[in-house]
Amino acid sequence: MNVRRRCLVSGRVQGVFFRARTRDKAVNLGLSGHAVNLPDGRVEVLVSGPAANVDCLCEWLREGPPMARVDAVECEPLAAGSEQGFRIG
Repeated sequence: MNVRRRCLVSGRVQGVFFRARTRDKAVNLGLSGHAVNLPDGRVEVLVSGPAANVDCLCEWLREGPPMARVDAVECEPLAAGSEQGFRIG
């Protein structure tokens, strides 16, 4: 079953390749969506795909890439969407 979630990641997550590594992980898991920097310093990750794979990415967000420091991850379910591919912005 496919699911869709929006996660807000806070900590030292901008300027440390967080979005690029998130895209790499999402693509490897066959997920679609986006990772974008927010003006308040957080990163928004919107992800959709098979539930188990989305869960895997959401768990990975709690750690992030080596240079990141993740303080908190808040995820919420969303209604189904029609994202194609995974982009960073």
